[in-house]
Amino acid sequence: MKPKFKGVIFDIDGTLTFTNQLIFDSFNYITQKYLGKPYSNEEVIALFGPTEDVIFKQLFPTQFEQVKKDYYEYYHQNHKIALLYDGIKELLIDLKNANCILGIYTGKGRTSSLITLNFLGVRELFDLIVTGDDVENHKPSPEGIIKFINEFGLDKKEVIMIGDAPSDIKAAHDAGVEIASVIWDSYSSEKVKAMNPENCFSTVKELREFLFI
Repeated sequence: MKPKFKGVIFDIDGTLTFTNQLIFDSFNYITQKYLGKPYSNEEVIALFGPTEDVIFKQLFPTQFEQVKKDYYEYYHQNHKIALLYDGIKELLIDLKNANCILGIYTGKGRTSSLITLNFLGVRELFDLIVTGDDVENHKPSPEGIIKFINEFGLDKKEVIMIGDAPSDIKAAHDAGVEIASVIWDSYSSEKVKAMNPENCFSTVKELREFLFI
């Protein structure tokens, strides 16, 4: 097997890991504790874009440090519900063994990103991790993809972004790289399928077959 791309960039939530429910639970733990009410999944999703810390500063300006501490403790302690999708670790290892350069581009902050990647034992497989804390402009800005391309001196044609959200599609298009959309845990699957019908995958097996010749 030979990989089609020299550089492969992955989103985290909904792409590598089943973390969406953990994120909803973690936000609800905070809103229940500090606001006395839960948020619906849709209300939590509406907050996405900035990192967790930016969201907390906006929602809890006078309690930011305590809220941040409580959120990351809950997120870490309950991470057992968020596992890698079947076949993902094997796919990452096979890409790595085929001399692919692997990257992360996520809207998550660095703290939660590293909690997840360390907990699941895949952090060391990635050559560059770009989080929401490492860019001036969050997704759908292509900044993280461009950072990856420049870091390793790659041609845009050699690079693919893999994610589960409309923001991943727009970021890839604006960066001028290929996009593969995965919908095994996407909260926007219908929109994703409409935006990227050609390269849309329901299983890790389908994605693997696309990535290798």
